[in-house]
Amino acid sequence: MTVPLSILDLAPIAPGETARDSFAASVALAQQAEKSGYRRVWYAEHHNMASIASSATAVLIAHVASQTSTIRLGAGGVMLPNHSPLTIAEQFGTLETLHPGRIDLGLGRAPGGDQAMFRALRRDPRSSEQFPDDVLELQAFLAGQSRVPGVTAVPGAGTNVPLYILGSSLFGAQLAAAYGLPYAFASHFAPNSLHDAIALYRREFQPSEQLEQPYVIAGVNAIAAETSDDAHDQFDRARRARLEMMLRMSGQITPDRTLTDKELDYLLHSAVGAQVASMTTYTGVGTASEVAAYIDDFARDATADEVIVAHSSLETSARLRSVELLADAARVPA
Repeated sequence: MTVPLSILDLAPIAPGETARDSFAASVALAQQAEKSGYRRVWYAEHHNMASIASSATAVLIAHVASQTSTIRLGAGGVMLPNHSPLTIAEQFGTLETLHPGRIDLGLGRAPGGDQAMFRALRRDPRSSEQFPDDVLELQAFLAGQSRVPGVTAVPGAGTNVPLYILGSSLFGAQLAAAYGLPYAFASHFAPNSLHDAIALYRREFQPSEQLEQPYVIAGVNAIAAETSDDAHDQFDRARRARLEMMLRMSGQITPDRTLTDKELDYLLHSAVGAQVASMTTYTGVGTASEVAAYIDDFARDATADEVIVAHSSLETSARLRSVELLADAARVPA
């Protein structure tokens, strides 16, 4: 493997399990990632999703950081329109103070939910329009150079937590380039603009105090197993689970209805099934060597400096094994 590998932990709540089970799995995954030589583990802010437990992202990072020693941990990302820059500066300044040199802060412009969720958060849906200014305000708080007279982030000021811009469109690429920040592309679920966005970012990048040269992290899904047949069987189950989640979120099936594998396989050929297929465009499935080769090819094709992997196995034990197998096969640089 020619680039470092990291992990995007989606903190899934498996059927029949609880959020507490998910948190225990996240700790075990980060400990395995640390042991296996991955560079970082990131968690994404999602709200009002019954199958994802990472809504309080900073709290989850603190919990995992307290039970690991060296691996970098961060948000991939915090959806900044949902928060004031000062609040995030204080949260991540606290994390950096408690765990110095281990904390990342990835920032996204998407709200991570619908208008009902915004009302519940007491936020305005138009907050995303302020994203560029909010990034600068947050960066200034963390640098101890507040843009708000009389207001200082405590903790936070002077911690200089590294910022990353997340995106799946040209907007994020252009912003990251203009601000001289690393850019993380969400190709693990939104692949369409991957090459155009990275090309724009590299072409327009302006050096900054944080970063002299452009730095790209690209997302990919992976399931590595002892045999290719097992990995593909896990992938089939993961696709069915994603499809069922999307159908429930859209209200197309009621919470009390359970679809059979046969029904889900049939629906995978529908329009919503095509959406699932698109979301999993960049997915490595197979033995460890097969997945490592796939990710190496992906990194070269995307011109990525780092690949962040969402290990997609539904069961915790299989997900941990995928993490271990891929690291062994990849022999990634730390």
